[in-house]
Amino acid sequence: MSTSTLVLAIAVFVVLALVWRSVGGGGANSNTVHDKIKAGALVVDVRTPAEFASEAYPGATNIPLSELGTRLDKLGDRKRAIVVYCRSGSRSGQAKAILEKNGFADVTNGGGLASMPAR
Repeated sequence: MSTSTLVLAIAVFVVLALVWRSVGGGGANSNTVHDKIKAGALVVDVRTPAEFASEAYPGATNIPLSELGTRLDKLGDRKRAIVVYCRSGSRSGQAKAILEKNGFADVTNGGGLASMPAR
């Protein structure tokens, strides 16, 4: 592999990582998520019902990302802390943006289910 090809590959990787981070990929720090949940945050799984049925975070509510915009009333007070999660952190990043756009003041992207803190 030539030096210019290697430099290009590294540059592409860096750009993709920055884009991933800007859409909320990966989620918040696990200590932050843990603290929010411990303090009573509503935990919302934005994966599909099939994904939710196969495995979910204890006590989580399933509202698929595709339905989130039409089910905002299910989330209660817009000042309540909410932690959203999915499989990888991408859909939950999108969910966080949707919720914030609709006036929810305290939304945390928990990332993927595997990243969620143990209960």
